[in-house]
Amino acid sequence: MLFTESKLAARLREMSETRYRDARPLNRFAAIEDEAGANGARPPASGAAFELRIGDTWQGRDRYVWLSREIEVPAEWAGRTVLGRFDFGETGGGNNDGFESLLYWNGAPYQGVDSNHQEVFLPADAAGRTGRADIRLWTGLEGGGRPRDMKHTVKRAELCWLDEAVDDLYYTGQAVLGTIKELDDSHPDRAALVKALDRALLRIDWSRPGSESYYASVHEARELLNGELGALEKRSPVTVTCIGHTHIDVAWLWRLKHTREKSARSFSTVLRLMERFPDYVFLQTQPQLYAYLKQDYPDIYEQIRERIREGRWEIGGGMWLEADCNLTSGESLVRQFLFGTRFMREEFGAESTYLWLPDVFGYSWALPQILKKSGFDTFMTTKISWNQFNRMPHDTFKWRGIDGSEVLTHFITTPDDWEEANAFFYTYNGFVTPETVKGIWDGYRDKEVNQELLLSYGYGDGGGGVNREMLELRRRLDAMPGLPNVKTGRADDYFKRLQASFASTDRYVHTWDGELYLEYHRGTYTSQAYNKRMNRKLELLYRETEWLSALAAAQRRDWSGYAQRELNEGWTIILRNQFHDIIPGSSIAEVYADSREEYARAQAIADEAWRDAASAVAGGDGGQAEAGALTVMNGSPWERRDAIALDAAAAPAGSAWSDADGRPLRAQLADGRWLVESPAVPPLGVTALHHAAGEAWADAFAPADAPFALDGRALRTPHYELVWNEAGQLTRIYDLDYRRDVLAEGARGNVLQVFEDKPMHFDAWDIDIYYQAKMREIADLVSVELVEAGPLAATVAFAWRYADSAVIQKLTVYADSRRIDFRTEIDWRERQQLLKVAFPVAVRATEATYDIQFGNVKRPTHWNTSWDYARFETVGHQWADLSERGYGVSLLNDCKYGYDIKDNVMRLSLLKSAIHPDSNADLGEHVFTYALLPHEGDWYAGGTVREAWSLNNPLTAAPGAPAQGALSLFALSAPNVMVDAVKKAEDGERIVLRVHEYAGIRTQTELRSDLRIRSMAECDLMERPLGGEEAGGARDRAAAGFELKPYEIKTFLIELEPSPPGTAGSGNSTNGGERA
Repeated sequence: MLFTESKLAARLREMSETRYRDARPLNRFAAIEDEAGANGARPPASGAAFELRIGDTWQGRDRYVWLSREIEVPAEWAGRTVLGRFDFGETGGGNNDGFESLLYWNGAPYQGVDSNHQEVFLPADAAGRTGRADIRLWTGLEGGGRPRDMKHTVKRAELCWLDEAVDDLYYTGQAVLGTIKELDDSHPDRAALVKALDRALLRIDWSRPGSESYYASVHEARELLNGELGALEKRSPVTVTCIGHTHIDVAWLWRLKHTREKSARSFSTVLRLMERFPDYVFLQTQPQLYAYLKQDYPDIYEQIRERIREGRWEIGGGMWLEADCNLTSGESLVRQFLFGTRFMREEFGAESTYLWLPDVFGYSWALPQILKKSGFDTFMTTKISWNQFNRMPHDTFKWRGIDGSEVLTHFITTPDDWEEANAFFYTYNGFVTPETVKGIWDGYRDKEVNQELLLSYGYGDGGGGVNREMLELRRRLDAMPGLPNVKTGRADDYFKRLQASFASTDRYVHTWDGELYLEYHRGTYTSQAYNKRMNRKLELLYRETEWLSALAAAQRRDWSGYAQRELNEGWTIILRNQFHDIIPGSSIAEVYADSREEYARAQAIADEAWRDAASAVAGGDGGQAEAGALTVMNGSPWERRDAIALDAAAAPAGSAWSDADGRPLRAQLADGRWLVESPAVPPLGVTALHHAAGEAWADAFAPADAPFALDGRALRTPHYELVWNEAGQLTRIYDLDYRRDVLAEGARGNVLQVFEDKPMHFDAWDIDIYYQAKMREIADLVSVELVEAGPLAATVAFAWRYADSAVIQKLTVYADSRRIDFRTEIDWRERQQLLKVAFPVAVRATEATYDIQFGNVKRPTHWNTSWDYARFETVGHQWADLSERGYGVSLLNDCKYGYDIKDNVMRLSLLKSAIHPDSNADLGEHVFTYALLPHEGDWYAGGTVREAWSLNNPLTAAPGAPAQGALSLFALSAPNVMVDAVKKAEDGERIVLRVHEYAGIRTQTELRSDLRIRSMAECDLMERPLGGEEAGGARDRAAAGFELKPYEIKTFLIELEPSPPGTAGSGNSTNGGERA
């Protein structure tokens, strides 16, 4: 063994530093602390300065300092490539282990300087001139855990020039050596490459490195190596197209404000590298980042616009940002695309037809339809390669969505360097090396159909992006025999070619029909519960505000009062916090402090818009609200008669309640609220509710007539007999309507279970399959109290202690609903403890059904295969259901997402108190409600969707009677159609109506309105008209018909005009009130 490869590697390492010639230390910097730390800062004109020299240290946490000095470039360096080299040392750990700074040249932001980008090439005319360098250095953060100071050391600051010939030999040598390592010993080109590189490096005079003889010999060696390589023949049918990219997490181990600076640093670096490499093509997704940059660094933004016009900078990807696709609602996903595509079009004249979503923790079955109806035909990710148990069978395939829509889906197969047994992780933060360009092909599973692959390269997560080494190697690897061809190009052009290849092939193309479930990061359904709650509440609040605002505008025939700009601002906040490391709960504590402030702002915007719209609908603009009258508002697409909860101050104690026709309504005043039987409220409509001084409900409806009876530890309701044990756990739920037990024989329900939760790798992200090995129950019952019993509802309050935590739960049952609610208040003080609630039910089924965006999905309840047990924790939105033929049980919630249904045990994950990256995650007070709904038939026949909707969207009311009487803005005749959005169109003064079919039934439905339909035309999700005739012949009429395929989404642009006086509220629009 001659150790030839080791020798070659050593010689190249030795050569590396000799590329930089005549180095001159930049020994002194005037340092000024940047106390404000503002985004978009410019170099200070003055300030209290101290000196930092090479070898000095500076430290702090989340602090900025300016390092400034004049730099005189020698005139004799004219015609040479002049650069500065800077190294300010390592700081934290993991993804935060390097330094980050932005260098300004003569006052303008010039280039990011960080651990991976230490070279700064000065302008070509710098020789003989003096320029000013201002470096804004950030201390960084520790990246989770206990806060601590980050220490920086000025290790290097120097001015030099680059010997291009030595640099060329160095990178060519690296490309050859890397290729040698990847080729088998038997490969015919391997020996030739070893021989060529060895001969070249032997030509170098190593006796005096840095001498003129040394450089002369290096130049000779370069010519020799290039000549021998040029004689080798390159033959490969495979092409790897490289696209520069930097994945920037909008927040993660850093805050939103830090991301704004990361973007400026990363993007300025791209611009400088493009000056040196004319063939460099760069892709950046996420319009949110561009919006930040436009505000903070308009000079960088304008340079990017120019590169986009040239075609060298590609903006793509589709979404406003790379959002989570598990927890985000269907309508929020639509808004992600709507806001993203509009920004791209308006700011850059760009359109994207592919979704770039590499790092999201699972992909909803609804996504293909959303993509197709938004103008996208291709989807790219890498994250599914992180599966714990199963590898996906294909890397390029057709993904069929819940409605049958299909999009071509491609997994980038660039190998990652995760060192774990049997791992097959791919990465979106690729390098351009012989290992990656060969490995991307070796790992690809669809070689028969496609011989061109896309390699996304550049440092990412915390930004940074491509460095010069990657670009130097890329252009050399294309000539390396034994490797695929290596080209550069745009992602959109690549995906067009990929589409053409798969459309024209005669080989088998796989279709994946179902969700793309990630077998990892299952804890993200539950971590940081406050954010989950606020996301759900705000999604629904904005829906309610928009439809009510549309009703008010339509009634007034005036859209000027519709707060579109403000509501879009609020939507932007919601969308931003759906980033795939914010809403999943995997960021540092400061991110969630920022998120609380942002959510408060979004709520304030919607609250004000809702009040304005409600005031207009209830009594009219500027009018006096009718005393003793309320307008009840129903945002559901069906008629509702729920009990409505009102503040105790809404009416005096002893008030009598009635509907608009004077019919008395049941009511009860207890536990700080009025609960009032609602009059029939039309779909997406309003009606009047009245109260007046008179007999209290206790006289009109005597307690003896209340339909509830408490006897010890048993409560009888019109629908159930409930029994609990000494620990407050339910031992029986007997269904009086269907004469059967709900709980399994001998089982206990509503058991609060606490599991030790210590994942192997990622604390906030993961729940590992072994978590059930250690479980405790919350069973220390402190008190039980009947707090409410009236004609409409009864409530029993339970209180428990558990370690340092306290739980108060109000179990509420209803006279007119089969729902059993568990309103829960927890002061949680446990760490690395996973809290779940369990209901073992008397139902036999091998599949459970879960609510997802724009529909539902069935998943197995058994562990027959690895694909089954990999889904031991899954995501659901408002409900999950376990049904056998004829009977079932649904488990509903108002802000939770993690479900676990195995065999007959239904569990909902409530809290997951991780300690990293936020060491205090989920500690504190929480409020949430889950509910049990036993029912006849399956989930559809049993009304699960409507009951879950009612739990999440209670009826609301505002003072005053409806300005135009009872009225329905829109109603649908089919009971299986959900209305997802009623809003003002982004352009013009039409209403956007979005609906979807949710039961898997091909449906003909009729849309009716108490406000005459002037015109109605179908559009896509981006509000672009689809052309053709008016939908259902809808022009100047009260109704229009259309068809929906199973789980299909449809969107319409509608013009309305108010009915003539006296005709509104005729009741012709309430046929959507039929119960499923």
